[in-house]
Amino acid sequence: MVNQNPKNRLNPEQYASLKAEIAAPYRGFRQFFYIAFGASGSLGAFVFFFQVLAGRNVESAMPSLALQLGIVALMVFLWRWEQRRQRSAQSVKNPNS
Repeated sequence: MVNQNPKNRLNPEQYASLKAEIAAPYRGFRQFFYIAFGASGSLGAFVFFFQVLAGRNVESAMPSLALQLGIVALMVFLWRWEQRRQRSAQSVKNPNS
C-alpha cells in the first residue's frame, strides 16, 4: 500500500489558500473587525458631530466625538498596515511582480 503525500491530495487553489492562512492567520477575521469597528466609530462620530453642531451637551459630546474619530483613525491605520504587510509578503514570494 502506497501512502499518498498530503500535499498531492489538495488541488492547487486549496493549497495556496492554506499557505496564505498559515502566513497570516485569521486575516479575514481581523479585517471584518476593522470594518465593523470603523463603521461603528463613523456612526458614533456622525451622531456626536451633530450634537456638537446643535450645541447640545457639548461638554460630554466633544470627548465622545474625539474618541469616535480616534477609533476610526485606528481602524484605518490597522487596515492599511495589514494591506502593506500582505503586499510586502507577496512581493517577497514573487520578486518578478
